[in-house]
Amino acid sequence: MSENLNIYHIVQRQIKEAVEMLGVDFTVYEILKQPQNVLEVSFPIKMDDGSIKVFRGLRSQHCDVLGPYKGGLRFHPTVEMDESKALSMWMTFKCAVVGVPYGGAKGGVECNPKDLSQREMERLSRGFIKKIANFVGPEKDIPAPDVYTNPQVMAWMMDEFSNVRGYNNFGLITGKPIIVGGSKGRSEATGRGCVYVTREAVKEMDWNMEDMRVVVQGFGNAGRIAAKLLHDMGATIVGTNDSIAGVYNKEGINPYDLENFKEETGSVKDYPGSEHVTNDELLTADCDILIPAALENQITQANAGQIKAKIISEAANGPTTPDADKILYENGILTIPDILANAGGVTVSYFEWVQNLQNFYWTEDEVNNRMEEMMVSAFKNCFKAREGYGVHMRTAAYLVAIQRLANAMKIRGWLN
Repeated sequence: MSENLNIYHIVQRQIKEAVEMLGVDFTVYEILKQPQNVLEVSFPIKMDDGSIKVFRGLRSQHCDVLGPYKGGLRFHPTVEMDESKALSMWMTFKCAVVGVPYGGAKGGVECNPKDLSQREMERLSRGFIKKIANFVGPEKDIPAPDVYTNPQVMAWMMDEFSNVRGYNNFGLITGKPIIVGGSKGRSEATGRGCVYVTREAVKEMDWNMEDMRVVVQGFGNAGRIAAKLLHDMGATIVGTNDSIAGVYNKEGINPYDLENFKEETGSVKDYPGSEHVTNDELLTADCDILIPAALENQITQANAGQIKAKIISEAANGPTTPDADKILYENGILTIPDILANAGGVTVSYFEWVQNLQNFYWTEDEVNNRMEEMMVSAFKNCFKAREGYGVHMRTAAYLVAIQRLANAMKIRGWLN
């Protein structure tokens, strides 16, 4: 029987399991199983050739019991409702597990950015944020960059929102350029946070980082940063890939050299001294640590049994299916789930928002040190829950997150 890979149904299943295990009021599940608000809009944009094209945008706002909604905006051809709902739900748990006072949100515009000029991207960015301006804001919903959006897109959106409001409103959005309220350390935060919890897992297993061989699936922003930081800690990077090709060398790959090679050639393909591997071969390659830093549903029932890593640290969102999770757990593999492993990004986004509200900005060391403290504390809480309940780390992370959400619901009077 094939797996159900609808990520909206997957996250609902994860919530229900955690609620039942905690024994909290089942109303908690009824509240959390779907978003509080889902917005769908359409808006016209003038193209460079003078024509008018209508674009469709979505925004899912999951649960604000702990604070304003928070989550990315993506520009992608496959932006769709169930995915936006699921990703907004994961954001709620990601914030709760690390103690960031936000609820989850997600959304974006259905488009192909590769077909748009820079001016069309700007008009699209301004048109979308103007259309949803009544539904977002620093006290309500704080967007951030996601797939095919970047600091420049965030700057355009912040500027347009400020025009609508009639005053500068840097706190609307995070992931901005530093000159207009962005935070130092933000671009590295997801990869850096992943490395912090991976390091803690290695310590808990009483292993040495110098003995660890690492495969990083996805040599994009998060994967590249994770590879370089783990390399700096003494680990050996043996394989990685991008959307074009994969490379493997059991003796080790220098991620700094590979980064320069990719900048020069556009891909990791044919990196000197390495052998070509497919995506499936990379995931099941001989290694100690596997960092999925690419797309959803990469580790499935079909390949989980062949994975040789001892630790999986999910820099990507939803890379492991529930059926694969069971196989990994039965095989003794420690999986650090996405809602913990990649929470460094939202943690530093929270810091950016705090700095915007105070109009007082921190050094990069301050940002990194504060993020490290929160990530390490979150890992220890989840690892303690894992040991106490005898469950895998994903369930443990959900137990920590949902207990916090349930406590807040009870205090606020949302439950009987």
